[in-house]
Formats: sequence, C-alpha cells, structure tokens
Amino acid sequence: MKDKLAKLIDVKSIMTLALTGGFIALTCAGEITGEQFLTIFTMIVGFYFGTQSEKSKQK
Repeated sequence: MKDKLAKLIDVKSIMTLALTGGFIALTCAGEITGEQFLTIFTMIVGFYFGTQSEKSKQK
C-alpha cells in the first residue's frame, strides 16, 4: 500500500493532476472551449500513461 502511495506522489503524477484540475477550472469558467480542453487533456493523459507504461517495460 505504501509503495502505491509513494508512486502516486511522484512529481509527474502531481503535475498531471494539477494540470487536469487547472484545465477543468478554466473550462468551467469559460476561458477555454471544450474542444481545447479535450486536446490538452488528451495530451496530458497520453504523456502520463505513456511514461508509466515505459517504466513498467524497463523493469
């Protein structure tokens, strides 16, 4: 359990969650469109899961 928590507190994980929250807030405030949000969010999630899968392959 502690190992999973330690991985969640990784810098990339924190940045991914912070960016996601920020872009959700900007979308709700009407600062960016839904289409812009979808593009940005897809890139963030793709990068996050891409690096996580690469880590597991190297082990």
